[in-house]
Parts: sequence; structure tokens; C-alpha cells
Amino acid sequence: MFHKEGFKIIGATLFITTLGLFATDKYITNIFLQIALYAILLFFIVIVLQFFRNPKRKTKFSNEHVVSPVDGKVVVIEEVYEKEYFKDKRLQISIFMSPINVHVTRYALAGKINFSKYHPGKFLVAWHPKSSEENERTTVVIENKSFGEILYRQIAGALAKRIVNYAREGMIVEQGSDAGFIKFGSRVDLFLPLDSKINVTLNQKVKGAQDIIASLK
Repeated sequence: MFHKEGFKIIGATLFITTLGLFATDKYITNIFLQIALYAILLFFIVIVLQFFRNPKRKTKFSNEHVVSPVDGKVVVIEEVYEKEYFKDKRLQISIFMSPINVHVTRYALAGKINFSKYHPGKFLVAWHPKSSEENERTTVVIENKSFGEILYRQIAGALAKRIVNYAREGMIVEQGSDAGFIKFGSRVDLFLPLDSKINVTLNQKVKGAQDIIASLK
């Protein structure tokens, strides 16, 4: 299954690849060069298809735990001052996505969207300390009766040139459902209450909508 955000790009890639295969077959007579061009074209379409894949995930629905919003590696677990919305201290969990990870963003918690804002910005590498504040990003706050409010931030990386955010203020969302998409390398930060029980460790690989990031104590 492929994500809807990739349909146009996949279609264009298939068209270009097909033209390339026909052109190679018709105009290239050197058999070794033909094989090399076929391999390059097929590699190109495989890369595009794998990037936009959207695997189904079985989410253990609960108002008392936060699931990972994306696939990737946990690169930050620390107490920070969140100055955009909460303006107080929170636990930050950051997950880095490489270009080969699934790039679908999923709602980490069920509840009501209280805040959703897009910020234009730079395209620093996603693991840069200032990327959370200076890169192109979106900030979304979900309120849940058990957990209260949590904030997640989609952050563009050096290759990401478009962030798609489905969250709109007032929406009621389901845990694990599609929240957006970040194209070509990125990071997502979660900001949780200080009394949250963290269930992941640094450098742990997690799967979106499946692995539990934190729970209520």
C-alpha cells in the first residue's frame, strides 16, 4: 500500500521510467550499456516506491499511552523548556527518520486538536540542535482526557522540501491514524508532561502507531 501523498510522484516516475526503458531498448545497441541503464531505471522506481509505502499498523488503542508518531530512531530524551505553546518544562522525545524509513506521520494519541500551526524555515540537517526551532516545521497539540495535552512537531530535514499536516484545530482524531507526511528525510519531536513514564531508550528504533513511547505513571 502506498500513501496518497505519493500518487502523483509515483505516476510521474512510472511514466518517466517506462519512456526510459523504451528509449534504451530502441536507441542503445551496446548490451552492457543497456543492462546498466535498465538497472538504474529500475533502482530509481524502487526507491520512489519504498519511500511512499504506507504499511498497515495494529495500534493498541489506549488513552493512557502515547504511541510513536513515526518510524525511526530515538535521538533525544530530555527535559526542556517548550516556549511556543506550553511555555513551561516538558519531556522531549525526538525521533529521526532516514530516507529509507516510512515517512507517514500518525497521531500519537486520540483526542481533540487544540493547536495546529505551520512555520516556514530553514532546511538544516534534522539532527541539528537548532532544527526544532529554525527549520520548516508544523506544531500540533492534542488534548486527551487522561494525558492532558501533548505537542508534536514535524520538522523538515536537509532533503525534506514539503511537510503535509492534516491536523486542524477542533478536529477529533484517532490514535494511530494518518496525521501527515514529510517528504525525504526528517524528524518528529514529542513534548510530554513531566510525570510521563518513558518506555523507550536513546538509539532505540521505533515503529509509528505501534511502539509505545510513554505511558501514565
